[in-house]
Amino acid sequence: MKISIIIPAYNESENIGRLIEYLIKNANLNLAEIIISDGSSEDDTLKVARSAGAIAVSCPERGRSAQMNYGASLAKGEIFYFVHADTIPPDTYFSDILSAISEGYEIGRYLSKYTSNSWLLKINALLSRIDTFAAMGGDQTLFISKVLFQKTDGFNANMKIMEEFEFCERARRHGKYKIINKSVLISARKYDSNGWLKVQLANFTVLRMYKKGARQESMVNRYKEMLNYSKLKSR
Repeated sequence: MKISIIIPAYNESENIGRLIEYLIKNANLNLAEIIISDGSSEDDTLKVARSAGAIAVSCPERGRSAQMNYGASLAKGEIFYFVHADTIPPDTYFSDILSAISEGYEIGRYLSKYTSNSWLLKINALLSRIDTFAAMGGDQTLFISKVLFQKTDGFNANMKIMEEFEFCERARRHGKYKIINKSVLISARKYDSNGWLKVQLANFTVLRMYKKGARQESMVNRYKEMLNYSKLKSR
């Protein structure tokens, strides 16, 4: 089965080239393509991505959910693998995903590890081993069969925050879910810019708002108010 890697990006010229080269190096002939779905970056993200060997396209609409859906609409593989631009999967990611699919799993993720020696982030990483709603945010990357992705109608394009949590919860009602017992390496830049406590409080606040049915605009605005958002490129 062919795997299509889909990466939503915004102003990621510093990271995207190395990530693409790494993904290609550790793939095999079952790699269909790497698609960078860009959200109107103001830097050289598209140029760097193309030079590194990816298909780089400008998404008509900015926002992670819309960008991931757009990338998926162009993908040729039978398996979609969604990766954040500041995350590095294990070098065995290709065989891990194909093995999980062969075992009957249709959707899954890895565990967390951070680019930091902070003991607090090591606790975060340990908690990713637990199958909870809070660990379905996409940082751990996400693989899913094309059949299941289409069955669930993809990500909710109206969502600007919490979109991956909502999608995973919905998709898991229809497909067998796997937590691969290996870790992806996640950039700690959000924690470096804001501190562990501020990020945890922001995450908890937005999660609670989501569970109570808050409007997307309210959650986005609250998240931006609580964090030093100008330095973050994840959205």
